[in-house]
Amino acid sequence: MINCLIIDDEPFARELLEDYVAKIPSLNLLGSCEHVFEALEVLQQQKVDLVFSDINMPQVNGIEFIRSLHNPPYVIFVTAYPNYALEGFELDALDYIVKPVSFPRFLKAVNKALAVLHNRPATLAPPAPEYLFVKEGNSLQRVLFDEIYYIEGMKDYIKIILKNRVIITYLRMSRVEDQLPASRFTRIQKSYIVRMDAIKAISGNEVELYNLPEKLPIGKQYKEALLAQFGLS
Repeated sequence: MINCLIIDDEPFARELLEDYVAKIPSLNLLGSCEHVFEALEVLQQQKVDLVFSDINMPQVNGIEFIRSLHNPPYVIFVTAYPNYALEGFELDALDYIVKPVSFPRFLKAVNKALAVLHNRPATLAPPAPEYLFVKEGNSLQRVLFDEIYYIEGMKDYIKIILKNRVIITYLRMSRVEDQLPASRFTRIQKSYIVRMDAIKAISGNEVELYNLPEKLPIGKQYKEALLAQFGLS
């Protein structure tokens, strides 16, 4: 089964795609979302293989949203605007369907997706962005990796300590860790993820960060790996 997700701000368009997905036994619909806020929550909680996404949506359009994801699923853009096609294919979109969508055209795109997903090369990886999007209130905030000092987990919430502010958002540590490049961030304790080049010193079982007064604890089970990342083990 291919886990898929629909994103479109038009109710009729969502209903049509839902009906088409239901006709194809190999597709499992995880969600049908009105906007990218809903979609982000699904992506953070479940494994999505394929997204059917509109492009021209309020606040964050479909192309910007897919580009913001660290490990995005495969995407088929479904839109009324053919002029976005080049941008869509630059994101390695599997297909680009212009509305109105007929079932034969939808099925052709799905067959292409099934062929790719069933033969996905193990080394295939999309280029990683230099930021992620997180939900803050009623908006999605772009968070640049270079501005993150550290992230603190608080049950089902995280606190992101940035250069100029703090963001608290509903997100589990395991999910945000998946969205961060392992080459730039490291987990030093169950509740802390730190940007590696923000570390000023490692003193005993604590790390000191540039431009911040507080010291963060290093968990016993994380210390050996932390030292190894700096060639100190």
